[in-house]
Amino acid sequence: MDIDPRVSPDLLGSLDDLGHIADRSFEAVYCSHSLEHLHPHEVVSAIRGIARILKRNGFALATTPDLELIAALIVQGRAEDVAYQSPVGPITALDMLYGHAASIAAGNHFMAHKTGFTEDRIARLFLEAHFEEVLVIKGRSYDLFALALMPEADKNQILGELRNGGLDFLI
Repeated sequence: MDIDPRVSPDLLGSLDDLGHIADRSFEAVYCSHSLEHLHPHEVVSAIRGIARILKRNGFALATTPDLELIAALIVQGRAEDVAYQSPVGPITALDMLYGHAASIAAGNHFMAHKTGFTEDRIARLFLEAHFEEVLVIKGRSYDLFALALMPEADKNQILGELRNGGLDFLI
């Protein structure tokens, strides 16, 4: 699913409106650097929508920039220094805070960031949407991974599957 028709998604639309997807129709939802592109009030409806479309034994895995690590770079005077290299090029603290500047300058306004997350905030938002448990792990590139489990999810099985899929740092 993507909001940008130029990337030819299977489903075109925004995460804050999942009304066209049937209740309890997915076992898993993966949001890779998507939630930060929504306004704060839209994040709430997006996470509630994700909970609605997940089966009772399902899970969501979301990754977002880590505001705490980004803020540390800014406080150190490194806001415009390259923090890491991504497939789209060098990434600075300002890119992580506001969205990838080069993409936005090239006209891709979908890349603008409208909110941010700390470990506490992302966990709280998933718990408020009635996920049973949320595990938040700091990633390797100034990011957070939130694993949000539905009430009947088998945490050990899901963690094992994620580990086998190359996400072993989530253990």
